[in-house]
Amino acid sequence: MIRVMVVATSPVVRAGLSAVVTTNPRLTVVGSASDLDVLASEVGQLQPDVVLIDLSGNFPQAVWEKLLTIQEQQYRLGIIVIVEELDSIDLETALRSGIRGILPSTSTESEIIAAVEAIAFGLLALHPDAVELLSIREKVVANPVQTLTPREIEVLGMLGSGLGNKAIAKRLHISEHTVKFHLSSIFQKLSVSSRTEAVAVGVRLGLIML
Repeated sequence: MIRVMVVATSPVVRAGLSAVVTTNPRLTVVGSASDLDVLASEVGQLQPDVVLIDLSGNFPQAVWEKLLTIQEQQYRLGIIVIVEELDSIDLETALRSGIRGILPSTSTESEIIAAVEAIAFGLLALHPDAVELLSIREKVVANPVQTLTPREIEVLGMLGSGLGNKAIAKRLHISEHTVKFHLSSIFQKLSVSSRTEAVAVGVRLGLIML
């Protein structure tokens, strides 16, 4: 049996997704949660193989960082997210945070079940539209100032102050792995390959004040 945990802010959506999962005799719902904090507190005890998360509700902007932190504190989860609009999320950041499945809210029951089974067997499950968005996304961002998150700008500023990963992690009360996650995102968005380049671009863009 594949153990599934369902997460959604709406109780109606939670019930609906749970009903979809239980239509397949190979799947079982071991629990549900209304938000990521509840997921973090219960996932260790429930030990699901796959976590099915509906992100069409009121979830925090730092959802990817939160999910990464949950996995660091527990274990690597097979997470599938369901979103209203695929182009409304940062697909690259989602995948770097450990997401293994991305589906639109228009997905059919059979598509959701197929994705759950694929994730349980260690595969990725991306909707064809998500794959297309990944393939056409430009490598160079036209306006990096707008795409860096407030936390990424904060990390970039600390790089400019000469702080290392451990010092940044201690100051922000996050793990070093999460710092590396932010650095990877910063490097990708600024089209750089080193800390020195990132700082130089940050200074040029006015993100770092000397």
